[in-house]
Amino acid sequence: MGGVLARRLLAAPCALVVAALLIFLLPRVAGVDTVRSVLRGRVAEAEPDPEVAARVSAELGLDRSWVEQFLRWLGHALTGDLGISFATRTAVAPRVGAALEVSAVLAALTLLVAGLVGIPLGVRAARRPGGLADRAVTGFSVLGVAVPEFVLAPVLVLLLAIAVPLLPATGWGAPGQAVLPVLTLAAFPTALAAQLTRAETLDALGRPHVAVALAKGIGASRLVWRHGARLALTGVTALSGMFFAGLLGGAVVVEVSFGIPGLGRLLYDAVSGQDLPMLQAGLLAVVAVAVVGGIGAELLQLALDPVARSEAES
Repeated sequence: MGGVLARRLLAAPCALVVAALLIFLLPRVAGVDTVRSVLRGRVAEAEPDPEVAARVSAELGLDRSWVEQFLRWLGHALTGDLGISFATRTAVAPRVGAALEVSAVLAALTLLVAGLVGIPLGVRAARRPGGLADRAVTGFSVLGVAVPEFVLAPVLVLLLAIAVPLLPATGWGAPGQAVLPVLTLAAFPTALAAQLTRAETLDALGRPHVAVALAKGIGASRLVWRHGARLALTGVTALSGMFFAGLLGGAVVVEVSFGIPGLGRLLYDAVSGQDLPMLQAGLLAVVAVAVVGGIGAELLQLALDPVARSEAES
């Protein structure tokens, strides 16, 4: 597994540099006038004075080539300097760090719920294919995948915060404030984990060594949890890194709906206010977490699955 880790660690910086380049070029491809965005945050003039615009352009280094600008921006980012917000005129890095911490907690809770609920449901469905439990889990999975977050969020608020005031509808910090957003975000990964677990468990139970174990009198329930659940766990683990990064940057609807000061809300505010440094820093944080999370998830999968480990090392 050391060879796999070495290859991934060598590839990670290249992936981050390419992603950083794409993020840096994003406003230029989109035709965003950086100088106008900066001045809009400072003055309320519709058309900035040409002399002021030229001075701001020189101040930001926008009069240099885009290669020089990128290398300068990347060098500052590597030292933790992500720039100054156009909207608040404050350092971007502390705000991105605080938002990343909130979103990381939200994503971790979501994946924990998805694993604790989805894996047992999938194993239970696989014990009797076509049975009542199997049909119920399949129906739940279809519903969890089909219902989007922007529909599920207001429904949960209506049911559990307004009609029956059990939980707070907005805010972050108290344990109860995390319940509704976690339930909203966990619907899709839980449904996917249940279906993946069911498929992996059925595949495991159909293997020859499991049939031999059944013939020797080992209980079906024991085999399901010993063989099927372990294989399912490797499959769910392989997707966990991707889901974690996706939840960090993709939970915009949930974080805006529930008033959560996370990375999704920060990206939404940055787009709304045309705050390019904040937007670029937020996207860079999501990509960095995606790369690191992907490596971690792959290593954990290899640790759980000897067959995959031998194939990766060969």
